[in-house]
Amino acid sequence: MLTTRTLAASLAATAIVALTLTGCASGTAEATGTDGSVDAATATSISAFGDLAGLEAAAIEEGALNVIALPRDWANYGAVLDLFAEKYPEITITEAAPDGSSAEEIQAAENLAGQDTAPDVFDLGLAVALANTDQFAPYQVATWSDIPDALKEESGLYVGDYGGYMAVGYDPDAVPAPESLADLLGADYKGKVAINGDPTQAGAAFAAVGMAAVQNDGSVDDFQAGIDFFSDLNAAGNFVKVDPTPATIASGETPVVFDWDYLNVGYGAQLEGERNWEVVVFPGTGYAGYYNQAINVDAPHPAAARLWQEFLYSDEAQNLWLEGGARPARADAMAAEGTIDADLFDALPAVPDTTVVPTAAQSEAAATLLGEKWAAAVQ
Repeated sequence: MLTTRTLAASLAATAIVALTLTGCASGTAEATGTDGSVDAATATSISAFGDLAGLEAAAIEEGALNVIALPRDWANYGAVLDLFAEKYPEITITEAAPDGSSAEEIQAAENLAGQDTAPDVFDLGLAVALANTDQFAPYQVATWSDIPDALKEESGLYVGDYGGYMAVGYDPDAVPAPESLADLLGADYKGKVAINGDPTQAGAAFAAVGMAAVQNDGSVDDFQAGIDFFSDLNAAGNFVKVDPTPATIASGETPVVFDWDYLNVGYGAQLEGERNWEVVVFPGTGYAGYYNQAINVDAPHPAAARLWQEFLYSDEAQNLWLEGGARPARADAMAAEGTIDADLFDALPAVPDTTVVPTAAQSEAAATLLGEKWAAAVQ
């Protein structure tokens, strides 16, 4: 059985061949203007600024950072944003569309291109990241070598940061404890099962269909079995087309939710004393995934965008993901170095017997299939 400590290694073994990533750090970026100043927009590593202090100075001079689609209750993002603001009070953070999807992040960047309100950085599901690499600027953080090869595009266009397993959260006072995917098709779950978003746009919903596929005699090579499951769930009257939030769970509107394990655990923590909330990762094959950080190629604050990336992959921020119940990308390296919060790391649930994560090619094929089949399957 895989342990929490081997999740990143498992993902690497599953995905590295198809991704054909080298994982090697690039050489020093040539990002210096003719007057000797640093062109932050073309910097591909911290060396372009000399060191962290140089990058910090450049970011502070810009004085702003635009983030998008970062719910404060998602994987402890509230604490992450607050710590960055505490470290750099001279940089004003604008948090746009906290409940937006990965696809909507890209749409915002396209619609606001050339404006100072455009997003500087993205946090994206893999399928959306793969489809929009022209929108990203390559950048390799100082801790690049700690990040497993399978979690990063070789030039740093997008890089996995935190992840977990697709799970089912449920209110034990409203429904019986589901022991398998098939249980959710039963009458006890009529009008009660939701997923987090539209799988053609949102990474969590995409993963919900992927998990249903591998639990329904399908595979990451073909999501059709997952689409079929949700079609059956809809036909049974069990599928609720409402995006779940702590509020919808508290009201009883979405008593069963497909979502990442760390988000489902977070819902329970938020609703403690108001709603009972249990979380299950079904036995057998587990579906894992990481969210990816990327810099907008047209970032209005390019130095601040790069400082944000450096911060996210620092020990401090990686431990904040862990505090939120997610598995940080640098977890194994930090454990070896003794910089991880060992109590939180050891408290993570054990992972399933088998772990799968879609490769680049599989994600692209699944996204195409969902675009063709999803709407009709659940109409």
